[in-house]
Amino acid sequence: MLSIPGGVTLKGGEPLLFSKHAALLDVMLRIGDVVVIALSALAICRLEFGTANLSTAYTSGLIGTVLLTLVVFPAAGVYRSWRGERRLLESARLWMAWTCVMVLLLLIAWALKTTDHYSRVVAGAWFVTAGVLLTIDRLVLRWVLGRIRAQGLDSRRVLLIGCTQAGQRIVAAARGKAWMGLDVLGCISTPYDQVEIQGVAALGDLFGLAEVISTHGPDQIWIALPMRAEEVIQKILRMTIDTPVTIRLVPDFFGYELINHHAVAVAGVPIITLRSSRVEGHAGIAKAIEDRLIAAILLLPLAPILGLIAIGVKLSSSGPVFFRQKRHGLGGREFEMLKFRSMRMHSEASGKVTQATRNDSRVTRFGKFLRASSLDELPQLINVLRGDMSIVGPRPHAVEHNHQFSEKLRGYMQRHGVKPGMTGLAQIKGFRGETDTLEKMARRVEYDISYIKHWSIWLDIKIILYTPYVLLRRSNAY
Repeated sequence: MLSIPGGVTLKGGEPLLFSKHAALLDVMLRIGDVVVIALSALAICRLEFGTANLSTAYTSGLIGTVLLTLVVFPAAGVYRSWRGERRLLESARLWMAWTCVMVLLLLIAWALKTTDHYSRVVAGAWFVTAGVLLTIDRLVLRWVLGRIRAQGLDSRRVLLIGCTQAGQRIVAAARGKAWMGLDVLGCISTPYDQVEIQGVAALGDLFGLAEVISTHGPDQIWIALPMRAEEVIQKILRMTIDTPVTIRLVPDFFGYELINHHAVAVAGVPIITLRSSRVEGHAGIAKAIEDRLIAAILLLPLAPILGLIAIGVKLSSSGPVFFRQKRHGLGGREFEMLKFRSMRMHSEASGKVTQATRNDSRVTRFGKFLRASSLDELPQLINVLRGDMSIVGPRPHAVEHNHQFSEKLRGYMQRHGVKPGMTGLAQIKGFRGETDTLEKMARRVEYDISYIKHWSIWLDIKIILYTPYVLLRRSNAY
């Protein structure tokens, strides 16, 4: 089996710990903070001066406060996930950050010698009022989200590996605090098991791990093993290298004296991310906006061309205009990909999909033109609008090809850590069209994983801009 270089770990920043919608909630919370600060300022000025029309000095002060808030609050950890954190600690962090904003604002006014332009009564009332409202806003949101998650919505399906003290505590936290949104599917036993976790389904041992993952479809795998179980942890990582789910380590630190260690804590249990995707959280929202925006902009002017191509397909051979085929998308989930049909109607043996080759007799004359120019891919803009695909990402392969290559290329399925794309890094690097050797496919997957590890909006833009040049060369597409 070939190994994909760099395919073991997908690095990222601070990925989503629990919620599938945490990044969207985070954005809403930031907007809500700005609204609360602005409205409280207007209300205080209305009460003090009899009008909500702010003077130039107060307008400048409000704008400065908003800008400082957008910088200080994230730096102080105000927007990090609060699941498993006490309300008092969250409120204290908020007040510390809000106080820091007001102190910085005061220092700036003092440096500019503009302190005389502001009323101390207004400033003090604003500080207290906005702080109280920001606190109430968070407590209410926390309560609402808690009620939603307690009903089983917006939850993460977790597969636990290891019946240890750490595993027992994380399960107890999930049960006792339903608002955390953790759904523990069951536990895989290991040689390091210490306790029996009541009420958690026993799903076998490590030998059946692949089957359990396929059957239960967890969102995350949590490895709750002691630090001395390094070999077992490495084995689990090797076994799950083709499983496009987030993998986290819940190290059993109990009994150790650690100095200056860092981990995200949930109910006192440290959590370390071992494998995740870079395109999550805010990055996922940014990429989703990018995809929908570009797809919508392209579909409008391309509509007449799509109509002409549809007519050409119908005239070139009998059969439907669109070719529909199951492909693997984000997380390995299947979706139906659309293309303009470029081949004559034919049938293949079950479980077999033959790639198009040079001078393939199945390809129509019009279809040959479509495939060489990649115009047959244009209907995938609809897949992008549906959310099944992205403009840029690893090209989706047929399900049968995925099964074939995942058995031969170690780390192959890690390319499903992001949505598949209409174009991608591998395509502009020359790995477009037929991959007639295993080495070529390995190189394509290597570029796919490199894209996931180094993703940025700017990288997407560069790939999009370079794609027309690659298409004009018409290399290896037939």
